[in-house]
Amino acid sequence: MDRNKIIKELILDEGYKTETYEDHLGFLTLGVGHLVLDVDPEIKQSVGTPVPEERIRECLNNDIDIVCEELDRNLHWWRGLDDNKQRVMVNMCFNLGYPRLSKFKKFLAAMKDNNFKTAGEEMMDSKWATQVGLRAERLKQRVLED
Repeated sequence: MDRNKIIKELILDEGYKTETYEDHLGFLTLGVGHLVLDVDPEIKQSVGTPVPEERIRECLNNDIDIVCEELDRNLHWWRGLDDNKQRVMVNMCFNLGYPRLSKFKKFLAAMKDNNFKTAGEEMMDSKWATQVGLRAERLKQRVLED
């Protein structure tokens, strides 16, 4: 999977903030949608604390690694998809988390079967698609590409 492309896509979809902020649920977050955890040094910082670019990149790369490990552990077939569709899987898992992605049963079954037309339809037939809007449209188009 082209890591540079997925990084650019996640920055587009998640945003890029150079300071700590509260996400839509009020959780402390930084960079490209990185939820600050108890083990992160930023846990004791207040909202608005600047975060160096190196730290943002470190968190983003670690988060991508975690997502890929979750997909490897739970969907052994996803690595057989082309690069474009692997990035769709990573993007959705990054956004939803694996537990919520796993509920997209018809989408996942269609992706596994290389039935990308159905996968695109199933992706859009969700509350998630209405919540993320253009992100879902972009990902659907990538699923449909050869």
